[in-house]
Amino acid sequence: MDEMRAANRDLTFAGVIVVAPGEADELITNEQKIALDALHLRKIDLADRVLVVNPGGYIGKSTSREIAYAHAIGKPISFTDPSDQ
Repeated sequence: MDEMRAANRDLTFAGVIVVAPGEADELITNEQKIALDALHLRKIDLADRVLVVNPGGYIGKSTSREIAYAHAIGKPISFTDPSDQ
């Protein structure tokens, strides 16, 4: 998550309004996971574009779903590590 915080900081100082995913430092319940997943999609709805922070090219299951959602609603998508995209 350090890469996400760094991207958030850099974009914020560049004058970009960042709508970032929520973070949890502890284990969360299944209900909390479902709620966070839905909230992340609503944040994508609000965004002008989506920046996927994917150090080393890694993209997890939830992020893959969010990318598909962003693509389906026509949001521009870019990656911090576009090597495999």
